[in-house]
Amino acid sequence: MLSTAVQLANTPPQMLPARGLMAFTLAAHILLVPFGVALPFITLLMHHRALRRNDAVALKLARRWSAVMAVQFAIGVVTGTVLSFEFGLLWPGMMGRWGDVFGLGFGVEAWAFFLEAVLIAIYLYGWRRLKPWTHFWLGVPLPLAALMGAFGIIAANSWMNTPQGFTLDAQGRVVEVDVRQSIFTPMFGPEYWHFVVAMFMTAGYVVAGVYAAGWLRGRRDRYHRLGFTLPFTVAAVLTPVQFVIGDSTARAVFHKQPIKFAATEIVWNTDTHVPEYMFGRLNSDGTISGGLKIPQLDSILAGFKPSTRVIGLTSVPASDRPTALQATIAHWAFDIMVTIGSLLILLALWYGWCWLRRRDLPRSTWFFRCAAAAGVACLITVECGWITTEVGRQPWIVYQQMRVSEAVTGTRAGALWAMLGIVVVVYVAVFGAFLAVVLKMRTRWRAADEGSEDVLGALRPEADTPYGPRSEPAATVSGTAPGDGPDRTTGGAR
Repeated sequence: MLSTAVQLANTPPQMLPARGLMAFTLAAHILLVPFGVALPFITLLMHHRALRRNDAVALKLARRWSAVMAVQFAIGVVTGTVLSFEFGLLWPGMMGRWGDVFGLGFGVEAWAFFLEAVLIAIYLYGWRRLKPWTHFWLGVPLPLAALMGAFGIIAANSWMNTPQGFTLDAQGRVVEVDVRQSIFTPMFGPEYWHFVVAMFMTAGYVVAGVYAAGWLRGRRDRYHRLGFTLPFTVAAVLTPVQFVIGDSTARAVFHKQPIKFAATEIVWNTDTHVPEYMFGRLNSDGTISGGLKIPQLDSILAGFKPSTRVIGLTSVPASDRPTALQATIAHWAFDIMVTIGSLLILLALWYGWCWLRRRDLPRSTWFFRCAAAAGVACLITVECGWITTEVGRQPWIVYQQMRVSEAVTGTRAGALWAMLGIVVVVYVAVFGAFLAVVLKMRTRWRAADEGSEDVLGALRPEADTPYGPRSEPAATVSGTAPGDGPDRTTGGAR
């Protein structure tokens, strides 16, 4: 307890607001990331179905999802740009010393970001002016650009967790950088695939949850059925895959970052036959309060046998490990993530069993209630995953190379608290605008589906484009657009 008190006393006063500001902006931005990474793929799956089967309902869904994708990307530009600036503003010590290595991943992400912006513009433009299959194939690189962006971000984060690929001179400055080793660090593979599958699962469950909510309200038409089935199937197939990948990732942490593993499992002393605690709180003296204790399970999960030796937090000095509070936060985040993942497996099995037996959706209202909640649950697991990754690494910003206290800005704490307040207000406004735009589009789409000529007075319903009403009649899936002449075909919208 004395060492913890000394550690806190030596903490710069600006560290708490700097951490709070970074945590808030990252937590807000990451809610948009699943849609930026995975929604283009899900949209193209629906687009392909529409063209392959000449399905007007599928085409309508793909057009509308592309509109949401574009709005989400615009909001992501704002939140992502703020995060980029914060690295330099809040952590100048890190960027000044490690920028030549750490910046490689962000360089990849920047190229992917600009490429994705161009491809989204082409895809939206194509709804009105390109031939159907030409339009579709021009959209195929879009998910690849999104995956490349995720590649850059995870490369940077995995380097922070297992830094390598550099040489330091006598003054501690980076003088040589091995690009391949700096990007493909020991934790890159486990982190990347765990992250990507999580993004696809989350996007699938969130999109399906919207239509599950409509189903519960009595909208049992083919539009809602198809809008639910395709994204939910993607998510359900990936759910057991993610469970295996997640288990492999935790084992990689056990081998590559044993102190982080000890924090997430609240293991105090190095030992064999270590029990697993579901939840519970680690105290400063190493005791654990509350939680469900499962004998020997932690050793079995780590090395497949009870005699597996698990390194504890006390194997390193107190100044080199997370505090008891930080370990408890990482532990709870990890357990929440695992618990929700396990429940989603049951939901996916329920769906798969009914589909294999009857080639139909489950008929239980409770299934659709769970499906509607699954999207929110997935967003919670995404937040918990990042909490586990970042809090479990403390007190290091670059693992065993630089502490957070060494990287933090010298700006006065009061100014940082004021900046945090401003950012909170701006983000509330930005996300409020995002929600307002999406709800307005939904109102137009619903009015168009119901044949309404006027909604809320002056608001006209969406007719035949993914981004607003037009006076021309809608075109068919593969027919000629009205007024375009015989040689200009459309993918189903003007």
